[in-house]
Amino acid sequence: MVHFLHPGLSPRNIVPPDVQDTLGCCVVQEEASPYSLVNLCLNVLIANLEKLCSERPDGTLCLPEHWNFPQEVADRFLGVMTWQGKLTDRTASIFQGNQMKLKLVKIQKAKISTAAFIKAFCHHKLIELDATAVHADLPIPDIISGLCRNSWIQQNLRCLLLDSTSIPQHSRLFFSQLTGLRILSVFNVCFHSEDLANVSQLPSLESLDISNTLVTNISALLNCKDRLKSLTMHYLKCLTMTKPQILKVIRELKCLLHLDISDHRQLKSDLAFHLLQQKDILPNIVSLDISGGSCITDGAVELFIQQRPAVQFVGLLATDAGYSDFFTTKQGLRLVAVGMRNHPLDLPVQFTASACALNLTRQGLARGMPVRLLSEVTCLLFKALKNFPHYQQLQKNCLLSLTNSRILVDVPFDRFDAAKFVMRWLCKPENPKMQTMAVSITSILALQLSPEQNAQLKEELFMAVKELLAIVKQKTTENLDDVTLLFTLKALWNLTDESPAACKHFIENQGLAIFIQVLETFSDSAIQSKVLGLLLATIQNWPSSSCKMTALVTYRSFKAFFPLLGNFSQPEVQLWALWAMYHVCSKNPSKYCKMLVEEEGLQLLCDIQEHKEANPQAQQIAASILDDFRMHFMNYQRPPLC
Repeated sequence: MVHFLHPGLSPRNIVPPDVQDTLGCCVVQEEASPYSLVNLCLNVLIANLEKLCSERPDGTLCLPEHWNFPQEVADRFLGVMTWQGKLTDRTASIFQGNQMKLKLVKIQKAKISTAAFIKAFCHHKLIELDATAVHADLPIPDIISGLCRNSWIQQNLRCLLLDSTSIPQHSRLFFSQLTGLRILSVFNVCFHSEDLANVSQLPSLESLDISNTLVTNISALLNCKDRLKSLTMHYLKCLTMTKPQILKVIRELKCLLHLDISDHRQLKSDLAFHLLQQKDILPNIVSLDISGGSCITDGAVELFIQQRPAVQFVGLLATDAGYSDFFTTKQGLRLVAVGMRNHPLDLPVQFTASACALNLTRQGLARGMPVRLLSEVTCLLFKALKNFPHYQQLQKNCLLSLTNSRILVDVPFDRFDAAKFVMRWLCKPENPKMQTMAVSITSILALQLSPEQNAQLKEELFMAVKELLAIVKQKTTENLDDVTLLFTLKALWNLTDESPAACKHFIENQGLAIFIQVLETFSDSAIQSKVLGLLLATIQNWPSSSCKMTALVTYRSFKAFFPLLGNFSQPEVQLWALWAMYHVCSKNPSKYCKMLVEEEGLQLLCDIQEHKEANPQAQQIAASILDDFRMHFMNYQRPPLC
């Protein structure tokens, strides 16, 4: 579901989490901007509240008598206290009396009682109250009752947000005294059709959110059809009206500018499908969210929009629509991409857009988005990375977005730049989960780079191979067979395939010794197939490498290779085992040729030479090993060789 800014509310400042830790600060440019003096002072005040305040007989706190706070500072002070979890019955009492002048009260998730709420806030001249998810000690009926004690609030309270707030069983809600109320949200509340009938009588109501409530009939909305501008009714699971009845009500809401009838994908509601067929409905609509609806087609959506020129946004997530070129060219759609494109140096915009992109792709919703749109957003994410190279949270969002298989496989973007970025992240071991994601992405991107691009990576490739080998070595030492090990082996295999430079780095960083240790430690076929695949890639590419071979590998025994030597059905496996044995025998013949005799491996080499279906290259390497043996052990008393 898409949440819209409610009309009539001032825009909120968007504060990235690791730029600053307090609310109320407006970040304009770089993340290094200092905190505002007001926030610094408020933080100090809140941290020392117990020391600075006196205590009333009932145990609550009281501000010094000579202290007075202007309205804007008082509002911010309360917001910071709430955000820090410091708002309790004991501390809320500082807002009693007239030393604080509040207008915008935000007490989300606060644990305060009804008595404390009424004493602290209901005597102020409030125009907005956000009591989202407050503790059950402060139920909605008590909130409304407390507000209605103040005649000024009855006439002037404009916005009331009660999302996920509790209601005692069998309680009724009476909003009728709040005659100035314009915006009401009761999302995820035990709110019934009778309560909707009461709310619909409010003379100033313009925006209403009744999502995930117990409403069964929305006919009461006809009472406010001439003033309701925004209606959100996502996931009305208890609705008993027929689709024609629902559409008849919506048709009468001619003032609606914003409508959200999105649904959970599993419900497969076709209400949106029927709504799109109507020609005489929602003439002034600006934004429409029908995400999760079934039977929705590009043609139906396009025709609906063409008949309503004011439309700026259509939510089509988790639907079968959104693939048409129409959606990538229509003015006003693609809000995330537009914001990123128009504000490339605005960190809050770029951060928020990256978070939006991440949330959309992580929910598996990328499948329903146009490829062109995904391509543009992905390219804009990488542009943001270049503009803010030291902002780690932005980089994490981008990395997480890339874990989406559709983006990695189907979407056009600069995979060379992406590979460089991901390989740099790979070498940041401070976050194991992020490192695992970087490994998995590297394994896929490596296959999509041309040999020429692979060669241009240079420093990144060297660092990546080295770090991947370190991961393999650590997992092998710990005898830990997990998904990270599999991803790492796959990434190394893909990086070394057709890449002499990567093979060179693999050998120089003890790769052969590490992989022999892997074969000796793990018997899992998935692990062994990746190890052998990489070693075959190294064999194929090694002759083209300018690196000189040195005796980097030592074996305690050849016995691990003997089953591979007899595997004529997989010549590449046999070839690798022969190559590994030949390498050490040619470098240290006195040791390894003797080991061959003592472990009775000579007959296996003879079998390869004589086998009719053996690979010619395998026969050639086997012959070379036997030649080395004959040269160094002419007088060794054993049965004659083949």
